[in-house]
Amino acid sequence: MKLRLSVLLIFSFLISNSQTVTVLEEGSNEPVSGVAIFNIKKDKSAITDLDGKASLELFDTNETIFFQSLLYKKRALKITKSGVDFTVYLVSKIEDLNQIVISASKFEQSKRDIPQTIVNINAKDIEFENPQTSADLLESTGNVYIQKSQLGGGSPMIRGFSTNRLLITVDGVRMNNATFRGGNLQNVISIDPFTIQNTEITLGAGSVVYGSDAIGGVMSFYTKKPQLSYKDSLFFSANAAVRYASANKEKTGHLDLNFGLKKWAFLTSVSYTDFDDLRMGMHGPDDYLRPEYVETINGEDIVVQNENPRIQTPTGYDQINVLQKVRYEPKEDLSFDLGLYYTTTSSYARYDRLIRYRGDNLRSAEWDYGPQRWFMGNFQMTKLSSKSNLYDKLQTTVAYQNFQEGRFDRDFQSNDRSIREEAVDAYSFNVDLEKDLSDKSTLFYGIEYVYNKIKSTGEQFNTDTNTSTPTVSRYPNGSNWQSMAAYASFKYKPNAKFVFQSGLRYNHIIANADFTENNEFLNLPYDSTHLDAGALTGTAGISWMPSDMIQWKLNASTAFRAPNIDDIGKVFDSEPGSVVVPNPDLKPEYAYGGELGLKLNFDNVFVIDLATYYTFLDNALVRQDFTLNGESQIEYDGELSNIQAIQNASKAWIYGFEAGIQLNFTDNLKLTSQYNIIGGTEEDNGIEVPVRHIAPNFGNTHFTWKKGKYQIDAFAEYNNELSFNKLAPSEQVKDYIYALDADGNPYSPSWYTLNLRTRYQYSKALTITASLENITDQRYQTYSSGIAAPGRNLILSLKYSI
Repeated sequence: MKLRLSVLLIFSFLISNSQTVTVLEEGSNEPVSGVAIFNIKKDKSAITDLDGKASLELFDTNETIFFQSLLYKKRALKITKSGVDFTVYLVSKIEDLNQIVISASKFEQSKRDIPQTIVNINAKDIEFENPQTSADLLESTGNVYIQKSQLGGGSPMIRGFSTNRLLITVDGVRMNNATFRGGNLQNVISIDPFTIQNTEITLGAGSVVYGSDAIGGVMSFYTKKPQLSYKDSLFFSANAAVRYASANKEKTGHLDLNFGLKKWAFLTSVSYTDFDDLRMGMHGPDDYLRPEYVETINGEDIVVQNENPRIQTPTGYDQINVLQKVRYEPKEDLSFDLGLYYTTTSSYARYDRLIRYRGDNLRSAEWDYGPQRWFMGNFQMTKLSSKSNLYDKLQTTVAYQNFQEGRFDRDFQSNDRSIREEAVDAYSFNVDLEKDLSDKSTLFYGIEYVYNKIKSTGEQFNTDTNTSTPTVSRYPNGSNWQSMAAYASFKYKPNAKFVFQSGLRYNHIIANADFTENNEFLNLPYDSTHLDAGALTGTAGISWMPSDMIQWKLNASTAFRAPNIDDIGKVFDSEPGSVVVPNPDLKPEYAYGGELGLKLNFDNVFVIDLATYYTFLDNALVRQDFTLNGESQIEYDGELSNIQAIQNASKAWIYGFEAGIQLNFTDNLKLTSQYNIIGGTEEDNGIEVPVRHIAPNFGNTHFTWKKGKYQIDAFAEYNNELSFNKLAPSEQVKDYIYALDADGNPYSPSWYTLNLRTRYQYSKALTITASLENITDQRYQTYSSGIAAPGRNLILSLKYSI
């Protein structure tokens, strides 16, 4: 195959009016549609059709033509022979060691050059895996563990860290804002899987490039770009998809449209999903069953016996995602991109709060998240070649985001509904540059500014009198958080076998919070707080390939997380009988870590990928008991509660081992498997206890077969037990979300699922995907989750492309 491709690139062909080129993917021999073919001046162009074919009648003899697609490496050849149709094979950008990654430096680099472990998911994989949410997409990698407190959830855990110790970016813009909490987060479900071109998951620290929060890893989502026509006529493409899933009666519809001209292109995408209540499996702990729930009938709360205790009532919700992109490319190395993103959910129940009991009765009649809304406007200018002494490549990004969410809860047979709503306006500005200092060394550097403004309100609504009174808000209203940073990263590659990379970043964080409004209810001994802190982080690592069979990776890094408004100013009932109050005396927490990786490639037939890592977290921000004015308890929402606060009061030691294998029996039949072992402890009042977000050992195994129009994936997912003694203290008290062992103590049982996924290319335009998940109908919950996973689940999807 390589010889044939080399011949195509070295030798050339003349064209005639009837000459046709067929573009295929190397390896699979599948046609590649939508490939732009153009000359150097871009005044002649063609686009491959659904069969991968295009006419070359516009091009002249001895003219160099280029083949370009977002998913494949760019190719060029000179036409010098006429009258012969021919085939060009394009190499995917996502082929193992030759894979291209962006997240490590904001610019394209070969994956083999990066000393850290980076996991990629491309658009083809996403289409086949057919995930309901982006959280489910991350889980499919086998490297990311997902916790869910409700159906509208999905909180990633990576290498023992979660939530605000992980960073999420969308098209290079950080999604993390000043209210991202240490508990579980569901913001990742705002990212529509239908719009994702590729996802890169950096396992381990990424603070040098991304700053605060990137302690455990970075999840970088890159959405699809509008496709230009590279000629004066219009290039149009469209995709429509529908999906149904039986476990939650999911009904999804999606449509995207692409209009491309020579220099302008427009992409519109709309997705709508409706979920019903989720059905759990038949075989497993009875502790997860839902025997009864609360309904409000004629203004009165009544306990209703559940006709089917496997139906988790209420969990259903709906969601809409809209994306609009505009691309202007005046010349090949310069582009301007505008992206507008909007997503909103309906209100949905926080299921884990609705299954709590107070004595013999259910505690809550209502506990809902209000609509979760996210809007982002993102304008990006990219210049990929320059004669400047300062840079060869330049990318400037300006973004505005608005986050909105609310919380509504009411106790059983109470007339008082607590309503708390929050909104965050987030502004960011980034300049990222790349400069080749020589043919062996490259400098990446940039600056970043982020500003967040928080609006937060609280009220108590009486359902009997329909009157409202103010109450304590979740965050200090009007508070703000800002970050200023500069970074530089150096890459030295003396030869094809050895790469050294290092970098430094300085971040300065300023936060202001005024507690005056909340002091009316809390009587805090302080009215405001001001945070002014700096953090210096660094990284250094090598990638060494002494032979085609062996690759070593070694990396050391520091990372940090600065306290945000959620840390210094939140008021919230963190667990039954406890309330978190503001703490103005906080400092950044720091992580120091190392990673060693080994990859063994036996002639691309058998590949073993191993990694081990260790992280020490110092000055860790944790929730612990606290006092106000000498008191250890306070009345909150009518209940006397223990006082807690986020404090720099802990240290943590986290370590793990990851193993992946790939066995290629033939070009069509493959076995892949991934397994993760994680451990660690943290200091709790002088005693070492398990870390809360240490997931059980977990993994998956896939047998995949692909030939022609058919693709089949038979796979298993599995998860070890976490006994009561291995649960963090904060998890041990949540007996309502766990199964009970023989001694009546909560624990997380082991589980497995067997699954089958298939895809059939019925025609050039129509694709049918069908999955049967959890075939044996297991009843299980992922660790720390408050909702049981789906039982046996049939998923059917149709996609039509033009």
